[in-house]
Amino acid sequence: MDENGSPTAGFTALHAELARGYGDAPDPADPAQVQAMQMVLHLPKIEPPARSDLLAAAAAVAVALCLDERSAPGGPWEQGYLAWKRARIRKVTRRARGAQWRAAQEVPGITLTVRGAQARALVPGPVGAVDPRIKRLQIGGTELLADEPEEPAADVPALWVNRELGMTVGKAAAQVGHASMLLAGALPLAAAARWARDEFRCAVREAGPERWRELLALHAGGGAVAVRDAGYTEVAPGSITVIAVPPALG
Repeated sequence: MDENGSPTAGFTALHAELARGYGDAPDPADPAQVQAMQMVLHLPKIEPPARSDLLAAAAAVAVALCLDERSAPGGPWEQGYLAWKRARIRKVTRRARGAQWRAAQEVPGITLTVRGAQARALVPGPVGAVDPRIKRLQIGGTELLADEPEEPAADVPALWVNRELGMTVGKAAAQVGHASMLLAGALPLAAAARWARDEFRCAVREAGPERWRELLALHAGGGAVAVRDAGYTEVAPGSITVIAVPPALG
């Protein structure tokens, strides 16, 4: 926000970029030049975070990078961000602990914490040029058991993950990151700015078949946004993975 309490020109431009939706530029001929956002999840051996909290941190940090002033026109992250945003959106989720997690903090990006769960989104770039400190991190191999948190509060966005797809925590983290971006773009500018002031606080929950049918109906009526996956990993092409519901007004 500027000194008058209004969204800055940079934030306004970034919100407009998200409002345009995902890019659809074809992949480059060289696979090493495919653009991706690397996301790092902090998964310590002792007292690992709750799955829902870690996914909420991943959702928040993905959209935080997209609306960070450093990604705005003239900012140091603009070129990398736009090259990724205007191509086919890809996120690669990795896990880290201990010294690996501390090293990840040295790579340009943002870290957010949700009830002790931490996730870091890095400035996007070509998959063939990933920083060695990040490239060595495992993409899979660690899971978190599903938890059963309370119903989401009405005043925060709720991101509902399709339980029937059985996605790993890494896959789900990427999908809720897609959902938070879509939701921010769908919100009016003032509402997106309020969400940014709250560090993109949101609730991530899993939806069983009955709840999922209700969410699909809500989406069909224009009351929610949905992520439809390209099917590169884990799920069939065209699967709806996450439905994001904006907070109640008032």
